[in-house]
Amino acid sequence: MHRRHNSEKSMKPSVERLTEAAAMGRTEVVRELLESGTDPNIVNRFGRSAIQVMMMGSVRVAELLLQHGAEPNTPDPTTLTLPVHDAAREGFLDTLMLLHRAGARLDLKDALGRLPLDLAEEQGHHLVITYLREVVKGGTKSTPQDVE
Repeated sequence: MHRRHNSEKSMKPSVERLTEAAAMGRTEVVRELLESGTDPNIVNRFGRSAIQVMMMGSVRVAELLLQHGAEPNTPDPTTLTLPVHDAAREGFLDTLMLLHRAGARLDLKDALGRLPLDLAEEQGHHLVITYLREVVKGGTKSTPQDVE
């Protein structure tokens, strides 16, 4: 069974393996694929890259993707959301801060005209709201502990 599983995995294009691993938060698989040369910005059959579908709570996956050149400002082809929109909506402050430090823009709206701050406010993620408001004011919050 183990052999069959490995051969099935190798039959999938590396982009599908990368987006699946990122979505599941499988750090080691993401690392292996990126180190073997898989382009972090190539899109899967749904038109989405690994950083767009990554498990938002997996900061390490986000770090790996960004270190290997993932573009944090590519919008989802359907919703126009960016990874920062997803992180803000779900309340993942660590991931949001990492994306922002890597150049993710916080001033871009999704297809419904919402900013990341709007999504955080809709969901009541107070630490994310505090961070985003501080950044807009030009504050220097750089760690989640600074926000508390």
